[in-house]
Amino acid sequence: MTKRTLICWIGGKDLSAVDSAQDGPILSTLKAVPFDRAIFLYNYPEAQVSNYLAWLGKHSTVRVQATKAELTSPIHFADIYEAADQQLAMQKSAQAEVSILLSPGTPAMQAVWILLGKTRYPCQFYQSSLEQGVQLVDIPFELSMEYLPAAKSIGSDRINQLANASAPVNAAFDNIITRNNRMQTLKAQAQVLAEREVPVLIYGETGTGKELFARAIHNASQRADKPFVPVNCGAIPPDLVDSMLFGHKKGAFTGAVSDKPGVFSQADGGTLFLDEFGELDPSVQVRLLRVLQEGSFTPLGASKEQCVNVRLITATHRNLMKKVSDGTFREDLFYRIAVGVLHLPPLREREGDLTLLAKRVLKAIGEKDSGLKDKKISPEAMNIILRHPWRGNVRELQSSLLRAALWCHTDMIQAEDMRQSLFLMPERSSGIMTQDISQGIDLKEIVDNVARHYIPLALDAAQGKKTRAAQLLGLNNYQTLSNWMEKLDIS
Repeated sequence: MTKRTLICWIGGKDLSAVDSAQDGPILSTLKAVPFDRAIFLYNYPEAQVSNYLAWLGKHSTVRVQATKAELTSPIHFADIYEAADQQLAMQKSAQAEVSILLSPGTPAMQAVWILLGKTRYPCQFYQSSLEQGVQLVDIPFELSMEYLPAAKSIGSDRINQLANASAPVNAAFDNIITRNNRMQTLKAQAQVLAEREVPVLIYGETGTGKELFARAIHNASQRADKPFVPVNCGAIPPDLVDSMLFGHKKGAFTGAVSDKPGVFSQADGGTLFLDEFGELDPSVQVRLLRVLQEGSFTPLGASKEQCVNVRLITATHRNLMKKVSDGTFREDLFYRIAVGVLHLPPLREREGDLTLLAKRVLKAIGEKDSGLKDKKISPEAMNIILRHPWRGNVRELQSSLLRAALWCHTDMIQAEDMRQSLFLMPERSSGIMTQDISQGIDLKEIVDNVARHYIPLALDAAQGKKTRAAQLLGLNNYQTLSNWMEKLDIS
């Protein structure tokens, strides 16, 4: 059963109610509206709050939980936001029916409640006053907001460095749109790799922009005027992999009616990008290793070796270290390709980027099709975008916005347009209790999948704090959580 929960700050009028004839905003609300529990945030001395909570317990039977918030001041927006967001995230994960009492606290606290309660955590609002009593508040406007880390997390020296930086990011990386700190770091690392001749391995889920990074590295390298040849290894039929990679001579096999160069030959002097690299068969891995070691190969049906000068960039969504451990991927090949390694985060972990990317994607759609020009996203539609998990990452975002732009009848994409454009996939962990045991199951894989599902949710609810996330998951300590994350390759 869903628990009705009231959340608010403890205010000065509440504390003074202990020694007066008035109930104060909190007690008045608990008397007027039936709640199962109340959660309070406070920034007053412990003795005052303890005294108030003891008094409140004599006048109300509602279960109470109080948490001290370490605020720089009661009007410091960043500290207030962090405390309120963390508390609301915990209630969301517990699927509580949340109401916020706006009356106690400073105007800054009230503003943050409205910001969060109209965007990330939709809820009801109440206010309490002596003149009008307890009222349900209708806030007659919509907001759209995505949290960006507070500037306080960046030191003054770092801010000065950023402000005075004169070297622009190489134009090859301009298409990688982000304002996320982690992605900015990856762009900087990729640019360093572009200037070197080392092989690069790019990890990332489908649609995270692995090829975009690969092209940017090539375009910023000394090979920019040479070919960039992309190949999706997962789309090559197994019996044609050798021919595709290394080429063949006429008559090498049935259907080989002429000589055909492979992608290594096509990329000679430039860059070969092998996407879905983890799908390659071990027998092909042996030949690849030889090419990388010696810079030569023999096309199918040929007797003479061919030399090439190719820079290799590989990409995969697979955990290659696990495949090495399982014996399905050659360890010597792994260390040959994994010199420069980039881990691209999924879109759901790129805090601050969704709003930016959605607007840029929609603008790009309008530039390609004049009929879709000047489309905008309403606040309600943007909130749907911000709450969607985006398993397909940027690629899914692009296709969903294109559908919404095609279907909406005006220049403004509304919430219903956005809802209709989304594919709501079933949860990956669904059905774990109903699998046919007679056909055999992988219990370890089932447990791992459950952990993969809940660990990121716990980290999100805990704002990245491992100790709190471990508590939410029922683990003994954050080290246990770290061990799980390392085991399952969860960043």
